[in-house]
This record gives sequence, C-alpha cells and structure tokens, in this order.
Amino acid sequence: MKHLPTVAIVGRPNVGKSTLFNRLVGKKLALVDDRPGVTRDRREGDASLLGMEFKIVDTAGFETDDPETLPGRMRAQTQAAVDEADVALFMIDARAGLTPLDEQIANWLRVSDTPVIVIANKAEGKAAEHGIYESFGLGLGEPVPLSAEHGEGIVDLFDALRPHVEREEDEGFGEEEEEEGEDEEARGPLKLAIVGRPNAGKSTLINQILGEQRMITGPEAGITRDSIAIDWDWHAPDGQVRKVRLIDTAGMRKRAKVQDKLEKLSVADGLRAVDFAEVVVLLLDATLGLEAQDLRIADKVLQEGRALIIALSKWDVAVDPPSLFQGVRAALDEGLAQVKGLPLLTVSGATGRGVDQLLQVAHETREAWSMRVSTGRLNRWFEKAIEANPPPAPGGKRIKLRYLTQARTRPPSFILFGTRVDQLPESYRRYLVNGIRRELGFGAVPVRLTVRAPRNPFDE
Repeated sequence: MKHLPTVAIVGRPNVGKSTLFNRLVGKKLALVDDRPGVTRDRREGDASLLGMEFKIVDTAGFETDDPETLPGRMRAQTQAAVDEADVALFMIDARAGLTPLDEQIANWLRVSDTPVIVIANKAEGKAAEHGIYESFGLGLGEPVPLSAEHGEGIVDLFDALRPHVEREEDEGFGEEEEEEGEDEEARGPLKLAIVGRPNAGKSTLINQILGEQRMITGPEAGITRDSIAIDWDWHAPDGQVRKVRLIDTAGMRKRAKVQDKLEKLSVADGLRAVDFAEVVVLLLDATLGLEAQDLRIADKVLQEGRALIIALSKWDVAVDPPSLFQGVRAALDEGLAQVKGLPLLTVSGATGRGVDQLLQVAHETREAWSMRVSTGRLNRWFEKAIEANPPPAPGGKRIKLRYLTQARTRPPSFILFGTRVDQLPESYRRYLVNGIRRELGFGAVPVRLTVRAPRNPFDE
C-alpha cells in the first residue's frame, strides 16, 4: 500500500480551499457554497496533479475565536492538519487582497516547521493583480497565481509542489508495504459509515475509535457537514491488524425540517456515503431512544442493500439500561420486520465501551454480506424448504418452483426460476428470504430475491 506525501490547504473562510481540493481529487467530495465556514472537519483525499500523486487535506477556514467555541475547535483541527503535513498551501483571495486575518495566518505559518506555498486564488482577470502583488509582502516566498474554479495556473502549482512531494518520495514514500492477509487485503479496508440523527454522538464515537480528537465535537447539533472518510488500522483483540475506512456523516433530520440549502447538501452527502459503504452503523442516542426518523434512516440503508448494525450510544448515561435495550429491540423487530434480528449493540464514545465489539461485529457482518453459497448447497436447502411448505396454487393452478441460484454478493442476491412465479405471493417470497438468512448463514443482512420464468416460445 502506498504511503503518499501529505499536502494541507489552509486559509481564511471562503477563499476557495474546497474548490481546489475537489479539483485535485477529481471529484466533488467537499461541499462548496458561497457562504463562509462550510468546511468544519479536515477532509482527506488522494490527489493527482499532472501525474504527481499525494494526499490532500482540506481544512476549515482559519478563525481567531476562543478555543472553546466551535470556530476555535475548527482552528485546532486546521493546526493539527498543518503539523502533520509535509507542505502547506496557504490560500488567499487575490481579488479581495490581503486582510488582517491573512496576515495573522501568515505569522502563524512562518513559525511552523511545515514548508509553506502561498496560493493567490481567484487570479483570473485584472482585478486580481493588486492582490497578487500584495501577497509578496507576507514573507513566505513567491505566490502562485491560480484559479481553482477554472483550472488556470495548475502547471505553476505543479512546479511549486514538486520539490516537496518528490523529496518525500525519495525518503521512503511510495514504497510498497508487505501484504497482510490475502483475503482481507484483496477485499480492501472495511468501509464503515456512521449515520444517525444530529447530536447522536457519531463524531465522538469516531474520535474514541481513533484515539484522537480527529473530528470536531461539542454540544451544538449538526457540527459535521461533510462526510469525512478516515483510513485507520484496527488492532483487534485477537492480535490481527485490520484496515478500516471510517466514514463520519452529517446528522439526518426529518426531511420536512431540513430547509437550509447547506443542510440539504450535507444530508445528500451523507446518503452518498451510505452508497459507498459496506457496513453502516446507525447510531441511536440512548438518552432519547428510538424515533421514527431512525427507522426511516435504517430503511433507506437497507433499500440501498447495505449491511446494517444498530448501536445505542451514550450508554454510560442511559437510564434503566435493561428496559431501554429490550424496548429498542422490540421496536426494531416490529418497525423493520423485513430484517428481524439486526445486530443491536451498546457503545459509549466517552468511555470507549463496546468499541471493539462493534468493530468485530462489523467485520463479521461484512463477511456474511459478501458470502456466496454453492448452487448444490443452495438447492439442497431449497428442495427441503418447498417440501416443508409447498407454494400455493392461486386459482387452482400450481406454481412450480424449479431451482434457485445466487446471482451476486454484496448484497446477496438470488434468482428463483419456475413457472407462474409472477403469481407467487409476497408472503411466500418472505418465507424463502427468511429461510436463506436463517439456514444459510446470512444473518440479518439484506437479501434480494428475483423471480424469473422461462420464456414460452408460443407467447408470440
């Protein structure tokens, strides 16, 4: 696995950091809006610039508020990103010219050990010339004029970055690591998304898992806006080291309550994160219990075919834990009857309770979600299932079920062949799906069943 040099983008709010990040990773990963302060947590991505590869980190706009405030906590994340980077891109708005905050950021960067390249963004047109000249006065070297939105100045950025990126590669970056576990490595890291309502404790749990304040947390609801993916090595209790890609998402409120354009973008970004995940953890606030919005989120995850785990967070402050657990268990089995028996775990982001169990269950769930059953074993079970409970005969006409085959995995999908299968009642399909889950080891992962009749040559 490649180790890539790290490049951090810093600057005051709304100078175009996320626009440059999206251009370098080649995807619209970071949310972009005209208002300042959209980005809050650091977001990482694999960047390619004219064939030169590196890891790029988008950061929150640098502000000078008290450390205990939300902007102050955002600044701490930016400072951590710069400390860990091999080079920092300090971006200013060339059209707006230098501001006192730009000069304050420059003073901070000047005493940092991380090399700095000044980027004069929005440099298209004559209106930017004065700002470009002003940026020489920062004392951080010659600025690179750039238009992150239109792609102008990319070659100059390549030339400025090249000495820093190639130097790191010469010192050992880019070497291949020894493979660890062929099956696990071939499948790649476990893609694990954490979803839930605002303030359910998603970012706090991820910080506990990582052992560092990687995500901004606090009493304010809705702090996380972007879906943030973090690659991490989990040292399992059995001594194995397993790769995990953790994805933190924005809190998902009921659609009718989401009016703000930026919140809509955040929720849409979270739903896209579910699409890319393999296993999704729906985090419930133990102090609030299960609500209708939680069931809607769970149903959405299952419709997308993703393996689902339910976790009760803030368990260290739960009231009457046994009754709460049993109540949530019963409500889940009733509200999500299509997948009874979903894993229900208890965790605490504050104390770390249940974290290893959660990760262990997530890996086991992915195994079931990725499992393929041989056609022979599948049809031996199938024959017993229809013998124990033959299909009905609507209108006195027999439905003949011939055989069953697994078409794909992730999620497990099966095709049932037979005659008049289009008349097979939904209750009988559920009987087969529940049997597949129970008897063949798929557990509570979503299982798809499609029916197909052989083509009748006399239909014409």
